[in-house]
Amino acid sequence: MSSLEMLTLLELAHGRRDEHPAAARSPLVSAARGPAAFGRRSLLLIALLAIWEAAPRLGLIDAVFLPPFSDVIAAGWQLAQTGELYDDASASLLRALSGFLVSVVLFVPLGLAVGWYTRLGDLLNQFIEICRNTAPLALLPVFILLLGIGELSKVTMVVYSCAWPLLLNTIAAVKQVDPLLIKSARTMGATPQQLFRKVILPAALPTIFVGIRLASASAMLVLVASEMVGAKAGLGYLIINSQYSFLIPQMYFGIIGITVIGLAFNAVLEALERRLMRWKAQVAA
Repeated sequence: MSSLEMLTLLELAHGRRDEHPAAARSPLVSAARGPAAFGRRSLLLIALLAIWEAAPRLGLIDAVFLPPFSDVIAAGWQLAQTGELYDDASASLLRALSGFLVSVVLFVPLGLAVGWYTRLGDLLNQFIEICRNTAPLALLPVFILLLGIGELSKVTMVVYSCAWPLLLNTIAAVKQVDPLLIKSARTMGATPQQLFRKVILPAALPTIFVGIRLASASAMLVLVASEMVGAKAGLGYLIINSQYSFLIPQMYFGIIGITVIGLAFNAVLEALERRLMRWKAQVAA
């Protein structure tokens, strides 16, 4: 037997020996790896919550202005029992989702068109630059004057704040598509519709989703500010009303509620992104 054949047999035998222990312990490793990774990621958060709980009780911070975390959770439980938490959270969710979905439907297609058609981009570029540099919160009094303090002004504020992350990231996504991919598709006889569906949109999706996630954060930020000015329900109203009434634990719980909703939005968008871009993981593998 030649030395090359011996080397091949040794490599195969070594590979088989390595495969069996890994296969035997893979279910246990996979089961333990999830909680361990979650614990590592959450270590700083757990430490901060422990400090939040301990500092007021030890007198390091005035408990009137920063109550212990357990008192905040108890206040939230009371709000849930009275139904006030459900009313405020559902009002904020409805406004945020309505404005966010409207902005996605309107501005992602507009961004694709502006990024693809140079003349349209040249026509709208100056207007986009002016609007994106105008802070949404600075326009809050204008929206209230023109649209009133009802639901329309709040949803419109959310749409306006979401527009620019969506529009700018979508335009950048189209412009950053590799020209070689476009040239290759045209060389192979792809129609404009096929070029858009098979090349432009898949290549632009990762950057578009960055804009979508940024827009979801902007939606919650602007919504809370608008609810603090003129609303009778919503988490922003809960926060500002609790502050005025000196119900400090409820105020902090409203802030936590906003954070939880934002994290839930982001988790849903991440799951949707993974589902729509399974090809990306396959290419990476």
